Amino acid sequence: MALESKYKVDATFSMSSMTDIVFLLLIFFMLTSSFITPSGLPVSLPSAKKSKIVMQKVSVTITKDLRYYINDRRVSRNRLQQELQRELNGEEAMVTLHIDKAVPTEYLVEVAGIAAALNAKVSIATKPSNP
Repeated sequence: MALESKYKVDATFSMSSMTDIVFLLLIFFMLTSSFITPSGLPVSLPSAKKSKIVMQKVSVTITKDLRYYINDRRVSRNRLQQELQRELNGEEAMVTLHIDKAVPTEYLVEVAGIAAALNAKVSIATKPSNP
């Protein structure tokens, strides 16, 4: 007596659900990686032996030709303190200084003094030096 099933089981594996998952993961990583954006202004940073990346709230940039920027928005030197105070909203925050290495130190000290007077922690952005 031969027993045979009416229903045949297909032994192939469908990869369509696996490709859907891979594409969803690819889209997720592409979207989340674009949230990390470096400062877009062309500044030649000085180098240091140890360079630490800090999450910044406010970025102040001084270019080689002495243009001032707060978070990629150009401001005049006279309005720097008012604009920085408006960005900080009276709370203690981290201000990262992106100063071109050709800029004289007096400008760096002036901006750091303004930020310190506004109760902000000051960090100077550098690029790592080659050993």
